[in-house]
Amino acid sequence: MTPTFPAITISTDRLQLRPFEEADVPELTEMMNDELTVAWTAVPVPYTTALARDWITRVAPAERAEGRGIVFAVAENLTHRLVGSVRLTRTDWHTLSAEAGYVIAPWARGEGYAAESMLALAHWLFDDQKFERLELRTAAGNTAGQQVAQKIGCVSEGVLRNALIVRSRTEDGGWTDIRTDLIVWGLLPEDLEDAPQG
Repeated sequence: MTPTFPAITISTDRLQLRPFEEADVPELTEMMNDELTVAWTAVPVPYTTALARDWITRVAPAERAEGRGIVFAVAENLTHRLVGSVRLTRTDWHTLSAEAGYVIAPWARGEGYAAESMLALAHWLFDDQKFERLELRTAAGNTAGQQVAQKIGCVSEGVLRNALIVRSRTEDGGWTDIRTDLIVWGLLPEDLEDAPQG
């Protein structure tokens, strides 16, 4: 039987990393239709309410139930407003490693929520789940993503050339796919010793 992560909520001073709820559908839809989210992720365009509901009720719970990873909604403690999402994917239960990804809502950027939620996730993964490696991957042009990786203590381990498709706006307002390099970042438990606490 494949191991799975527990269904839990992780708290920080400002945030709650919790399972998605159906009430999150409107904010998730808005967040995933944001221009930067569309540019740096493989999210369907447009991202519909039906897609958001399917993600919340079927896809995200299946990630955990089938042992592939875990998905968290990130909400502010004070307002309970959805400000992002973090997830673990490509979980390898033999090597105790996983890949992390995140999206921060446009209304919550610049608050340090990406680093705070990723640090909380990393501490939980290493301290509670006893994992040995966390990996992040950022597009070569995604400087904000690279800054988050550095803030939480990740080490740049190399570049996968032409390994990612990102989107760019066209003159007519549509989107076009562009091939780019992918930077691989690694985080080990000992790397967190010098990083701020989540």
